[in-house]
Amino acid sequence: MAAASIPASSQPFKLILGSSSVARKHILTEMGLEFEVMTADIDEKSIRRENPDELVTVLAEAKADAIMSRLNISDYQKEGDRPTLLITSDIVVVHEGIIREKPTTKEEARQFLKGYSGSHVSTVGSVVVTNLTTGKRLESLDKAEVYFHDIPDEIIENLIDERVVFRVAGGLLLEHPLTLPFVEAVVGSSDSVMGISKDLANKLIQDALSA
Repeated sequence: MAAASIPASSQPFKLILGSSSVARKHILTEMGLEFEVMTADIDEKSIRRENPDELVTVLAEAKADAIMSRLNISDYQKEGDRPTLLITSDIVVVHEGIIREKPTTKEEARQFLKGYSGSHVSTVGSVVVTNLTTGKRLESLDKAEVYFHDIPDEIIENLIDERVVFRVAGGLLLEHPLTLPFVEAVVGSSDSVMGISKDLANKLIQDALSA
């Protein structure tokens, strides 16, 4: 079921997206949300967990905490103001039981993409919504699977040359024009694979606004 859109003109809250991700900004815009962007600027590599569920959860929480540490929270608790929500998230790709984060070298990106060819990957995403006005924080996980046809080496090299693969978890680009023809099936929501589940984000936003 598609996430219900919230008309921006009647949005009863302020929203901060704690991410510079183009995909996440696009997804929230598609949901009809008005928001401002702040980045956490944390060292994600310094936070390690073997379990992907735990890893994405602590990273999304750490992003929220880092942004909140730079804010004067009392500014968001003034009586009569609309509540302000902060939404942060993190996602990893899991392939053959191994966590794949953003590739850092061409060799690593090539290894990732060749591994996906004719195979499938899982994505694990965490969404954290913090109500800066009340202090209430809610979080949850969303998972999906992507099945690929064989991906030609030429396509892989073109994706690496474009360098966009270095900006996404596992180098996984679901809706890139070069990748899309080789996607056999998606089990779960494509927006979750791209960075944030619309349904989950909408539910957490609504829950964070309730008493």
